[in-house]
Amino acid sequence: MRGMEKIGEAILDKVKAEAKAIIKEAENKAKKEIGQAKRQQVAKREEEKGKMIQEAREEATRIEAQASVKARQELSKAKADMINEIISRAKKELSGISSGKSSLVGLIKEATDTLGISKGRVYVLPEDISTVQKLLEKDRELAGKIVEIREYNCMGGVIVEDINGKVRIDNTYETRLEMLLPKLLPEIGKELF
Repeated sequence: MRGMEKIGEAILDKVKAEAKAIIKEAENKAKKEIGQAKRQQVAKREEEKGKMIQEAREEATRIEAQASVKARQELSKAKADMINEIISRAKKELSGISSGKSSLVGLIKEATDTLGISKGRVYVLPEDISTVQKLLEKDRELAGKIVEIREYNCMGGVIVEDINGKVRIDNTYETRLEMLLPKLLPEIGKELF
């Protein structure tokens, strides 16, 4: 029996050795899998962190672009408001200026010469009618061309038309200002901004 015991012990030792080897191999495999899982977890965290950083950058870029657009809109509005204020003040100044004799004569002559009319009518502010009548009394040549003076509500200046009312030159201050604005606005913009 002793021999059997030895064989049993030898088999048991061999089984124990194989079991230890299997356990050691399983532990090594488990360590490798745990290590790989940790590396995958770190990689996934880094990937997620990268995505979050990228999303944050994109959001910051969107916010910056929106702020830039809003700032440009506000600046444009401020410029437009300022230019409108300048134009409004210019119109107010023009309406406060009384049409002087020399300016009225100059505007009427310029219009009649441009139209090349022999007979026509003049439109002026109600308060300028008597001034124009006196001017025409002094200038016979011009008086021969102007057969009628009518009232016209404007800031000042004159409108001259042929006797049939088909051709007209608008030499009112408003119209002259409107003609000047496309030339003046870029210069005003340069000065202000």
